[in-house]
Amino acid sequence: MIDSIEISGIRLHLSQPDTSEGEWIGQREILQQLLACWLVVDAKDLPLSPRLVGTPGIGKTTLAISAGRVRQQQLYIYQCTADTRPEDLLVTPVLAESGRIKYHASPLVTAMVRGGICILDEGNRMNEKSWASLAPLLDHRRYVESIVAGVTIHAHPDFRCAVTMNDDESTFEIPDYILSRLQPTLTLGHPNRGDEMSILRFHLPFAETEMLNLTVDFLQQSHQLNLDFSTRDGMNILRYAMKRLAQDKEHPVAKDKLWQEALLNCLGEGASDLDSLSQRRQQSLGGNTMPMGLGDFFFDPGDPLHPDYDDDEDEEDDR
Repeated sequence: MIDSIEISGIRLHLSQPDTSEGEWIGQREILQQLLACWLVVDAKDLPLSPRLVGTPGIGKTTLAISAGRVRQQQLYIYQCTADTRPEDLLVTPVLAESGRIKYHASPLVTAMVRGGICILDEGNRMNEKSWASLAPLLDHRRYVESIVAGVTIHAHPDFRCAVTMNDDESTFEIPDYILSRLQPTLTLGHPNRGDEMSILRFHLPFAETEMLNLTVDFLQQSHQLNLDFSTRDGMNILRYAMKRLAQDKEHPVAKDKLWQEALLNCLGEGASDLDSLSQRRQQSLGGNTMPMGLGDFFFDPGDPLHPDYDDDEDEEDDR
């Protein structure tokens, strides 16, 4: 594997690929949809750069990694943040020991050069200026321009890209001209009970059955109530519970008590009563309140000028 490449007289030092394992379990349809985005069906066709959208911890990055492994291409991951700069995304100048400037290609640019796959992780944390630097890459032009290095870098025909986005409040709103390039939107849902059990068993094969069942029961109930707890939360609960169980072999404690301790320490007291938590969440979102009309702003409900004023009720009160 080459460690550097020369473009227009500028030598770029390349990044190393990500070697993380990514096993996608269940929900095969969403995996097939992502793989379809990266297909090219004609000489004039271009691959798509989809958005993978879902709550934190639902497996968006794992899905993209798994798709990359299916395609047997080198995989690169760039973690987007609120302070990501265009030069961070593309080419960064570094002062070498010799006193000369060396140019380091980001994981994204390295994937472009080598014909790999790049996952822009948590893309909706990144500012518009950085997204603007990627506009020509995400359309038919398929290149980027590094102002720092003074070079134009064209993407290899095999280059593929996907962007993960958390389905929650973003630090920055992504402009429409970028969203129109990040199509289609693939939305990940929570796994069913069987898939969630298989995921936990795969990642934590040492977990005891009772602890597994307690964890999956909790997660499935939270999914039904549209709460934000994810499979990743379940892994953390289960991992902590198993560590506490290993500690308490000399003085055994009931497994359900250890699991409850893990739940509280990982997710807080609210997680112990999902129904109440769901009700409070709905109330905070205005779920139990009627929307106000213009009449509510100008008149009290009992005012005869209020649009919903009822004469009959006043007559009954007088009687």
